[in-house]
Amino acid sequence: MSDMDSLLFFVEVLIGGLLSGVMYSLVAMGFVLIYKTSGVLNFAQGSQILFAALTFVSLLERGYNLPTTFAITIAAMVVLGLLIERIVLRPLVNRPPITLFMATLGLSYVIEGAAQLAWGAQVHGLDLGIDDRPLDVSGIFVSRFDLLAAAIAGLMVVMFSLFFRFTRIGLAFRAVAEDPIAAMSVGLRLSRIWAMVWTASGLVALVAGLIWGARLGVQFSLSLVVLKALPVLVLGGFDSIAGVIVAGLLIGATEKLSEVYIGEYFGGGIESWFAYVAALAFLLVQPSGLFGQRPVERA
Repeated sequence: MSDMDSLLFFVEVLIGGLLSGVMYSLVAMGFVLIYKTSGVLNFAQGSQILFAALTFVSLLERGYNLPTTFAITIAAMVVLGLLIERIVLRPLVNRPPITLFMATLGLSYVIEGAAQLAWGAQVHGLDLGIDDRPLDVSGIFVSRFDLLAAAIAGLMVVMFSLFFRFTRIGLAFRAVAEDPIAAMSVGLRLSRIWAMVWTASGLVALVAGLIWGARLGVQFSLSLVVLKALPVLVLGGFDSIAGVIVAGLLIGATEKLSEVYIGEYFGGGIESWFAYVAALAFLLVQPSGLFGQRPVERA
């Protein structure tokens, strides 16, 4: 292989990793939305992704057209988010973080069970009508599906970043995250803010569910895609959208490059665990992540 061919291959692998990293960031953003405003590590995010994808593909298979299916699934995710806030989060206000974490862990099993009860447990193929033929760009082959999926995921990430920074509701979210008591003292209603946040998290889960469902198939193992987001959260910070963007790109690129260039020395399969090792190593040096807020201790 010539030097030019080697360079093109390297760039091709790198781009593939970056595109995957953007989709990791999308999944991680669902965690960040909840954590920023309530301090809850929402372990039910994977179940929400599964529920959204399973609802969408099941409605399609029952003969609904695409716009109607999309509208019904959005409505279902909004209702699910409101129910989670009302039934689970609100009664547990001011409880220890471990209590809230365990509540979302239990909630994940409830959502998966409800999805199975409503739609069944069979595996579904999801075709979004996206051409997956490789796109040849100056000798570099890029998946059309990955390119479009990454563009959609990137747009979602950018929109939420701008939303948090420049809109009144986004500023209210940030105020609640900084100091819930002070936020209530200036007239912000925590229950309303949390309801909107869980609704937004449900919409993120819908987009992530459609993208990953089309790539992996809609099956119950789809909920495990959140495990790919955990190294991104550790590296980028649990409360930083900008952090998960950068971390997603780093994780996506490094795991693809490591699989291709050093995977053979580890017997293959390095892509499945390399990100966790990298996140653990980084955690030892920078526990708050790249952009996460460092805890302030007062004597």
